[in-house]
Amino acid sequence: KKTEELFRIVESMLNKKAAVFVFDEVDKLDEQDYLYYVLERIYRKTILLITNYKSWQFDLDMRIKSRLVPEMLEFRPYSEAETRGILGQRIEYAFFPGVWAPEAIERAVKKTFELKDIRSGLYILKEAGNAAEEESIKKIEPQHVDRAIQKMTEFSIKKSTDLDPDLKKILGLVKANSGKKIGDIYKTYRTSGGESVYKTFQRKIAALEKNKFITTKKTAGGPEGNTTIVNYSSIKTLDEF
Repeated sequence: KKTEELFRIVESMLNKKAAVFVFDEVDKLDEQDYLYYVLERIYRKTILLITNYKSWQFDLDMRIKSRLVPEMLEFRPYSEAETRGILGQRIEYAFFPGVWAPEAIERAVKKTFELKDIRSGLYILKEAGNAAEEESIKKIEPQHVDRAIQKMTEFSIKKSTDLDPDLKKILGLVKANSGKKIGDIYKTYRTSGGESVYKTFQRKIAALEKNKFITTKKTAGGPEGNTTIVNYSSIKTLDEF
């Protein structure tokens, strides 16, 4: 059946009662018609939209914006102190007391806080433990954390080869134009043969940022108003901590 026919079937079922819709990673969706259908044709509903990017809502179709009027619940990144507490708790659960040298813990905390990703921190803890075990050493030292971070870096670099051709192209342009405005990079992308429209380009920039290939920083004011600066993410060496 066609999408419209399927939605009519779902609509007839859901409008007999109340419904809750939960859409995760909504920033990855190229089409927004599904949201318009839900807002317009499902009578009693609650909609939860989950995204890593607050700016996603600004690019919504005006038909959706006027009907949605969302309330925002923001989960902010962990502070360095919170990161230290979470990793410390995991160390207590997973390792014998005193196994981790304080300097090694601090190095793992700083790298995790830099990446803004607790999952990366858990990976570092596990791989640092494996590195010490491979050497038959009962104490996890900073050099074992170094090896874990290096392994994570190599994994990330390998994963960049898995990007689709257009994302690879955009990543290459960001690397060559790191520190420039997103609009300027988009112009370079178009003149070099890129076919995506600007909104799709923005979503692809967001996807690269989410996967730690690049970073962005929004700036306010100035002669051109608000804009976004895009930087290529180079993994810091351990001496830079």
